[in-house]
Amino acid sequence: MEGKRQAKISRLIQRELSEIFRRQTAKTGGVLISVSAVRVSPDLSIAKAYLSIFPPEKSNEILENIKRQSKTVRYELAQAVKQVLRKCPDLQFYLDDSLDYIENIDRLLASDPIKGSADPED
Repeated sequence: MEGKRQAKISRLIQRELSEIFRRQTAKTGGVLISVSAVRVSPDLSIAKAYLSIFPPEKSNEILENIKRQSKTVRYELAQAVKQVLRKCPDLQFYLDDSLDYIENIDRLLASDPIKGSADPED
């Protein structure tokens, strides 16, 4: 169970990372990166950030680029939260594929019913 402090820090990091990626998006042009969730370890040393990237075709490439630039992103985050946190947690980035999962479920539900099932009128 996540404590109040962990939840507060998670929201703060999510907000600041979103702002950092928004500024970067203005420079790259066209690729949208949103921070869907941040989970902070109990000792506040590691923050796992889950990112949604649009367009999804470029998501793996963009995620790898973000991972390579994680030290720069961590430095920018540390500058933004230095009044609140003494030490900025290490950042780990993951692709949030929940939107793809939901889209797949919607597509499956919208498709024809399973063929070969028993017809109640027979």
